[in-house]
Amino acid sequence: MADPSTSVSLLERVLDRDTEAWNHLYYLYTPLVAHWCQAWGVQGPDADDLRQEVFQAVATGLPTFRRDRPGDSFRGWLRAIARRKFLDYCRRQDRQPTAQGGTTAQLYFLQVAAPVETDQDDPPLEIRRLHHRALDLVRSQFELRTWQAFWRSAVEGAAPADVGRELAMTPAAVRQAKSRVLRRLKLEFADLLAPPGG
Repeated sequence: MADPSTSVSLLERVLDRDTEAWNHLYYLYTPLVAHWCQAWGVQGPDADDLRQEVFQAVATGLPTFRRDRPGDSFRGWLRAIARRKFLDYCRRQDRQPTAQGGTTAQLYFLQVAAPVETDQDDPPLEIRRLHHRALDLVRSQFELRTWQAFWRSAVEGAAPADVGRELAMTPAAVRQAKSRVLRRLKLEFADLLAPPGG
């Protein structure tokens, strides 16, 4: 396992053109972008194209991402890119209407062009999935027993004494395992998974 004290956040590694970091970012956020596409009524090959356009824009625009103001977040920035790409999609559809006519696209266009959304608009299920994908990415960096102690105490909410009895660990060792995994998550993904205003 890499030393957490020398860890560089995922976004910094993506900016340094680290292919594995880009793959992790893509893995984390593709389902959320797909969810937005579905919510906006874009499906099939059109949704695939839209997702590709969103991530191309992320790849070229990431150096401009900043968390300067309260409420700034990567998820909010990503949503703004996705919304712009969706609006571009609607404009293209409007120029080349399908057999259904342009009304559907216009309704979606008006819905998306509404006031700025916040991260709080993401359904809790989608946010939970995002967090679970982040957990998947760091899981292999820990021994099985450390991971189990973290999972039972942090995710399932079991008392450290109970987890310690199950895993033949002291309660202090359980708390330490939990702390190590949480610290790693923070080092790796804090700039991506921060709550609104965080």
